[in-house]
Amino acid sequence: MRLLAAFALIALCIHAQPYNEWINRVAQSQLATRKAAIRQIRSRADAEAHQRTVRAKILEVYGGLPSYRGPLNARTTGTLDAGSYSIEKVMFESLPKYWVTGNLYLPKSSGKHPAVLYAIGHWNEGKPAAQRMAANLAMQGFVVLAFDPMGQGERFQGYWSRAGVSLVTPGVPQHWNAGTAAFLINQTLSAYFVWDGMRALDYLTSRPEVDAERIGCTGCSGGGTQATYISALDPRVKVAAPLCYMQSFEVLFPGPIGDSEQSPPGFLAKGLDQTDYVELFAPKPWFIGSTKEDFFTPAGAQPLYEEARNFYEILGAQDRVKWVVGPGGHGTPIEIRERVYEWFNRWLNNGNPNWKERPVKMFTNEDLLVTSKGQLAADSRDLIEILREQRNARPVEGTLDEYVRRLAVVRPGTATPVVESEEKSGGLVIRKVKLETEPGVTVEGWMVRPDNAAALPGVVHVERTAKLSARAIEIAKAGAHVFAVMPRALPAPTRYIEHGDWEAATRAWLTGRNLPAMRAIDIATAARALGTAGSIRGVADGVHAVALLVASRLEPQLNRLWLERAPHSFAPVFESPRHLGLHDAVMPGFYTRWDLADLAAGRQVTWMQPNDWNNNIVAVQGPLYRYRAFDEMNEGIVRWLLE
Repeated sequence: MRLLAAFALIALCIHAQPYNEWINRVAQSQLATRKAAIRQIRSRADAEAHQRTVRAKILEVYGGLPSYRGPLNARTTGTLDAGSYSIEKVMFESLPKYWVTGNLYLPKSSGKHPAVLYAIGHWNEGKPAAQRMAANLAMQGFVVLAFDPMGQGERFQGYWSRAGVSLVTPGVPQHWNAGTAAFLINQTLSAYFVWDGMRALDYLTSRPEVDAERIGCTGCSGGGTQATYISALDPRVKVAAPLCYMQSFEVLFPGPIGDSEQSPPGFLAKGLDQTDYVELFAPKPWFIGSTKEDFFTPAGAQPLYEEARNFYEILGAQDRVKWVVGPGGHGTPIEIRERVYEWFNRWLNNGNPNWKERPVKMFTNEDLLVTSKGQLAADSRDLIEILREQRNARPVEGTLDEYVRRLAVVRPGTATPVVESEEKSGGLVIRKVKLETEPGVTVEGWMVRPDNAAALPGVVHVERTAKLSARAIEIAKAGAHVFAVMPRALPAPTRYIEHGDWEAATRAWLTGRNLPAMRAIDIATAARALGTAGSIRGVADGVHAVALLVASRLEPQLNRLWLERAPHSFAPVFESPRHLGLHDAVMPGFYTRWDLADLAAGRQVTWMQPNDWNNNIVAVQGPLYRYRAFDEMNEGIVRWLLE
């Protein structure tokens, strides 16, 4: 009891690691380097060269765009009459058997009309969120297409028709599931979101009512993200108006970081910021909408706008970029909506002065459904099926060990642990320590060993919480020198925990780093700090076993590993739209060439109770994998480690 009380007291002293502060310093350094380069842009030639560079960089971090140019196979499934305009319920193929649903708002006047593509934010209902703005634009003479993003509206992924529910929460969690899978095969969800938008423009410009030379694009929140990307990358968009999204990463990065499609890997590392989208679009008209109390703050939009205004001024078009701040929180108050109407009418509709908002007939979400059952599940493939087909489309280069070294960026250190406290109890010496694993990064842990013992085998035990685990104590009591290390960015946050440490992983990949590889550096450095001759053992549970496997490629002495209920392969990620904890294990492009068992090659590994990515124990054949009987306990791990 005294021993357990001591452990509890030590646990109370463990503080959350300052990972966010460290990774923010990395990001801000990258952003400062970019700003210094931007200050050198002084002429039209400089600006145009910057645009060419930016486009190439954006496409590189997106992993390119799909090249499919097949038919849209568009359908209209119904029409609603709203008096001065109508709403067609439409669907079309973005990729083969990958359908997009939308509402097309049509003025009843004859002739060619300007048009607006309306991208939807993170509202589960999807396209109905555009109704008020789309209807007003239609009454002002615009054709408007509002379409459902993947994972929202009628495009839920993993939809179980029998139960009438999706296996994954709609919206952001569905984006995470597809986004991490895409990352594994050297692709991005951003590219597929942009592609849906480009195919929506294909549909919009195919309509006889539309003047293809007068196209605008808008959207709020996640729709503002899409509007930003689509406008910058598709030259058919002549006027842009992204709302409640645009921020410089100077402010956004340490704040509410975005989800998968909003955070392309390597974006900051490549010297990019959101302002580059605006500058790529210049000198065409670009409108930025913010609200005073939004988490996408005016303070974050201001530096973006000021840089963009200077860029437009170099091109002699300073009147073509505008920023408006409205009242209230996240969303589009009427003060913003009317400024958007005015902007589109000014640049696309011959300066039509009749842009004041009018009341509209508001249809229900059910009225606006395109499909009879409210979901595309019976007609459309899930994105995960397309990604599975794309596994080898963009393979990474080099050997596995070369890949791991590139991923880690830095080599494991040889720092000496700093002892913060020492406790002797129950025959053990327990030292609470800190260890610098790379410049500016310090991790916490415990070094535990029997009192008055020498020449003990060394064991690195990967801890997941700020408390010394009972298993690490058990291993030390059995006669081992244990470094129970808590790698960086742990313990994980409690929000959306089923998706893993998504915030830490996202911040890492924006800056060109990788979370499991950084944790591997911490584990490998802890192994070196043991100062043990010969083989060093390693123990980890669940998704954190991936970081231990990577660490074993960085530190050859760490070559006897026990992986408890750990995922055995990335293949199940592409068999199910639902997976748990992948942010803690995802590595860019890794699955284009290898799988997890490849990391174990040349090591003595026991994969006890191997799992899939939904925490199910699965039957896997091979010498690496072992199973215990129902009533069998964990004694085997101690015997195996100390052999």
